[in-house]
Amino acid sequence: MRKTFVVVKTTFSALHAWPECPYEDVAFLRTPHRHVFYVTMKIQTTEDRELEFIRLKNELNNYIRDNWENNNLGKMSCEKIAENLMNNFNANFISVFEDDENGAEIWND
Repeated sequence: MRKTFVVVKTTFSALHAWPECPYEDVAFLRTPHRHVFYVTMKIQTTEDRELEFIRLKNELNNYIRDNWENNNLGKMSCEKIAENLMNNFNANFISVFEDDENGAEIWND
């Protein structure tokens, strides 16, 4: 069965850390460090232009600006950022990558 999704992508900068990191080879993760976070969000639609993706991207950017952009996210991981966005936007898919290299994805059928 064919499914249609609107897709929006954005980025934001923030600090985060993993104070409990048990691995010595990446011990730097224990202290706050900066990333550019790359976010992709997909929401299933049933009708043509049911969701206007420029407006959706603006809504996503406003949420990120108000909550995370240029802030210290503390221990918040890519997984937790994705989970938060999934819950707040009722999305079907969210990916959050650090510096567009490594990250997390959540799918919701």
